[in-house]
Amino acid sequence: MNLLTPILAATAAKNTTFVAVDWLMLALYFGLLLGVAWWVVKKSKNTAADYFLAGRNLGWWVIGASIFASNIGSEHIVGLAGSGAKDGVAMAHYELHAWCLLVLAWVFVPFYARSLVFTMPEFLERRFSPGSRYVLSIVSLITFVVSKIAVGIFAGGVVFGTLMPELHLNLGSLHIDSFWIGSVLVILLTGLYTALGGMRAVAYNDAVQVVVLIIGSALLTVYGLHELGGWGELKRICGSEMFNLWKPLIPHGMEGTWAPVKEPGKIAWYFNSNFPWLGMAICAPVIGLWYWCTDQYIVQRALGAPNQTVARQGSIFAAFLKLFPVYLFIIPGLICFALAKSGKNVGLSSELFTQDGHLIESAAQGAFPLMVQHLLPAGLRGIVVAGLLSALMGSLAGVFNACSTLFTVDLYEKLKPGASQADLVRTGRIATGVMVVIALLWIPVIKGAHGLYDYLQAVQGYLAPPIFVVFFFGVFWKRLNAQGCLWAMISGFVLGVFRMLVDTPVTMKLAGFENGYTQGSFLWIVNNINFQYFSILITLVSAIVMVAVSYMTPEPDYVKLKGLTFGTATEEDKKATRESWHTFDVVASLFVLAAIVGAYLYFRG
Repeated sequence: MNLLTPILAATAAKNTTFVAVDWLMLALYFGLLLGVAWWVVKKSKNTAADYFLAGRNLGWWVIGASIFASNIGSEHIVGLAGSGAKDGVAMAHYELHAWCLLVLAWVFVPFYARSLVFTMPEFLERRFSPGSRYVLSIVSLITFVVSKIAVGIFAGGVVFGTLMPELHLNLGSLHIDSFWIGSVLVILLTGLYTALGGMRAVAYNDAVQVVVLIIGSALLTVYGLHELGGWGELKRICGSEMFNLWKPLIPHGMEGTWAPVKEPGKIAWYFNSNFPWLGMAICAPVIGLWYWCTDQYIVQRALGAPNQTVARQGSIFAAFLKLFPVYLFIIPGLICFALAKSGKNVGLSSELFTQDGHLIESAAQGAFPLMVQHLLPAGLRGIVVAGLLSALMGSLAGVFNACSTLFTVDLYEKLKPGASQADLVRTGRIATGVMVVIALLWIPVIKGAHGLYDYLQAVQGYLAPPIFVVFFFGVFWKRLNAQGCLWAMISGFVLGVFRMLVDTPVTMKLAGFENGYTQGSFLWIVNNINFQYFSILITLVSAIVMVAVSYMTPEPDYVKLKGLTFGTATEEDKKATRESWHTFDVVASLFVLAAIVGAYLYFRG
């Protein structure tokens, strides 16, 4: 650490606003990204396979980096750091779901690679029926709009609002602050390069962004720990509660029992708690496996691989990279809290705490950009912000490409089967623009939520369960048929949308809903059930409906399911899969699992 002291000392008297050298770093970095995008565009062909899946010739390192960059680009950077500042390492449970990517690599990649599909709904059609394809396409598009796209835009607005508060625009009586300026700029720039270059532009820019983001975030952690006084001081100030991963899973006094949480002042065990242990133990894996193994947004990168080997290795590499957010985003959030609470950084103290010592949760949501603003010296601050903003754009770009693929391949091409390749690419670009407009309308909903990451997990918790059920049950259980799949998705989706409709007026604090529903009423009960418990309910209902309806109706035609389930995979299929992996793939997977176990053992308070 002594070698860094001369450099770190530059933070002592720095200006916390952007200066010329910061703007120069931003310009140089975005120039690099535009150069990569231009190179990709010149290489691209005007075909659907090239635009939506990069011609199916992505390398394993590009696939892994793109999966990671798309995942962390928006909600993770802002949301996880904010969660760390408010709740400690509790949200690390979701980040330690890197093992879900190993499930993608070893379980689902063979089925996806054999089917040569463009989208997840297309795979579902081959396994079940066209009806299930349409339902999943619509559900996926809605999920992207109400969570990933809108949250990404909001995260960009938080970054601009925190780091560049001086930006504003007056249009007569209308005052537009930096939050809205940032949101609009991020969405326009992202939409532009996504529309031009497609998946190839998204993937290669993601690879560049990952390097810069990891280096920049690591530097932020080092600067923060130096100013705080080291790791030991961080643990002392934050206390064992904030360093306890097990507390949300097993509350004090409940060791050795499966009794659910009963909170003081709550009517029943199932009401709101930020991280109820039963919900974290059951709901979080369901959301994780849906997201990493069946979500078009993620899996589309693996579909861009030329074969099973590359797709598997890319997924394993993404699992390794997925271990980093705990230390790159959550820990800086804790450092931000510790610096503010201890008074060792006056600027952070004034931003995060009231005069009587209470944490301002809305301010804590911007912990990461606040750290950049108050800790980093000029120049380096510009580089980290460039990586931060470009990662936000990369995440949105991935969603836009996934949305355009879903709409074009699953809906438009089915309605116009004779459409030319150029027509499909043009339709995909138009679909991106439409999604942008719709997503902007959702920003006020998210802005009023308790927390950025909390909102995202709640939405996913309502919409993910039926998709998880039909994919996992469908691959492992060949007897389940099209009718069971369709009704499971419909019933689960109706339950999820119902909960979202109940929550939205309260979240937005619409007139008459400032204090929620009348206590004790049916809607009040629904609104106050923790989203994880409600997600478990949706999962159970979807599973029961799928199995019951399937066994009440005729068996599927197993000949048509050849290679699409474990029960219908041929010996040739199994042999090809076995020959596609190597010893290093196994070793790398075991390393990821060991790192996850190590984190749980270390963060136990």
